[in-house]
Amino acid sequence: MGMISEFKTFAMRGNVIDLAVGVVIGAAFGKIVTSLVNDVIMPPIGLLIGGVDFSSLVVTLRAASTDAAGAAVPAVTINYGTFINVIIQFLIVAFAIFMVVRTINRFKKPEEAAPEATPEDVLLLREIRDSLKKQA
Repeated sequence: MGMISEFKTFAMRGNVIDLAVGVVIGAAFGKIVTSLVNDVIMPPIGLLIGGVDFSSLVVTLRAASTDAAGAAVPAVTINYGTFINVIIQFLIVAFAIFMVVRTINRFKKPEEAAPEATPEDVLLLREIRDSLKKQA
């Protein structure tokens, strides 16, 4: 089988197509969650704690300056407000995925445990027992 036909077989499997659809939908869902956090959830929280815009919360390690040639050197900051926004986005996405998986699991039939195969030595002992009962 040539590499092109092998790739075609791989790409046309249902699982690969399902994965591609899932990635596209996941990316769109990520944008929705980002907007929800940045535009709906964080402004009221910031207002409640004193009008703080979380995206502007930073720790400045080195202030902006200009070098000897006159070029601007940007400030070095730790953007912990943005990090808080990303954590909230993650929690929302994780909870949404949890709810979807939980719902799917409710609709699945519980798998019945297959009966374990009787060990061969037990079968042999049963045969011996049965033959002894017949002789008695």
